[in-house]
Amino acid sequence: MSKALPILAITMGDPASIGPEIAVKALLQPAIHQICRPLLIGDAAVFQQIIQLLKLPAQVHAVNSVADARFNIGSIDVFDLGITDVSALQFGEIAAMCGEASFQAVKKAIELAMAGEVDATVTGPINKKSINEAGHHFAGHTEIYAHYTSTKKYAMLLVEDNINVIHVSTHVSLRQACDLVKHDRIVQVIELIVDGLKRLGKTNLKIGVAGLNPHSGDNGLFGTEDIEEIAPAVATARALGYDVEGPVPPDTMFAKAAMGAYGGVVAMYHDQGHIPFKLSGFKWNAKKQQMDSVKGVNITLGLPIIRTSVDHGTAFEIAGKGIASADAMILAIESAVQLSQHQ
Repeated sequence: MSKALPILAITMGDPASIGPEIAVKALLQPAIHQICRPLLIGDAAVFQQIIQLLKLPAQVHAVNSVADARFNIGSIDVFDLGITDVSALQFGEIAAMCGEASFQAVKKAIELAMAGEVDATVTGPINKKSINEAGHHFAGHTEIYAHYTSTKKYAMLLVEDNINVIHVSTHVSLRQACDLVKHDRIVQVIELIVDGLKRLGKTNLKIGVAGLNPHSGDNGLFGTEDIEEIAPAVATARALGYDVEGPVPPDTMFAKAAMGAYGGVVAMYHDQGHIPFKLSGFKWNAKKQQMDSVKGVNITLGLPIIRTSVDHGTAFEIAGKGIASADAMILAIESAVQLSQHQ
């Protein structure tokens, strides 16, 4: 790519979700156009519908190739896939049509990135049930990207302020997650998070590694994984030159991470990492009964292309109401730009 602003392929997410809304809201921010050239991937009719419904100050410019995009503020370039029948679209509903539309948008973004037509990809929220209803049997974005890029070693990194957390496992049952706590995988994700932090411009590279069991097993009283797998992996990482500590009981580790003790942390399974992460970035307004802010970026490390994402769901309950926050989408775009500068 040239030294011009990076081109970002931004998927619409599920058309029945807040995905199209937050994508348009993000692209209406002048600051976004100062750092990148954004191209929405999805259905022009869906974006046109949400613009009209919410009276957003934007126009849709449908294109069939990256070369046809104008990248003008207020004129939203959409790589039009023409899948969704908006007359049948119901906000907040699981539907195979929506699953197909959101899946094909992700697949097209991957294709454009692999072909070098865009510099990075950013994904809106998808509904896993809808995608599976459409016949695409993936657990989520991470697995879709791994499949279509033929990537074997990858991991999910969540970024929000001082909480930068990578996962040993993600979309598996808790019973399966325990079996996946293995020495080699832990070393692998330590390597991935340090590389990712460097590419994001982070300077604190001290890594905390969470224990799996209560009190990190308490010397084997509550399980042996911490002694047999995690501690040896930490020792291996140290021998490789990484500044790493663990296994640290997660209730202590995340409290320390929030105050800057660690530049990044390794969680052993999905919820162990996601719960403290969302406590940091998600701000609920009890009076209004809605989120004031939803911050946090999901980055897939280990891919041959760049993928960042919002780290919130489809929010079906507020889809089409005009109250969705674009904070996470803006942060995901900013992170994609940052990563594109350090490929």
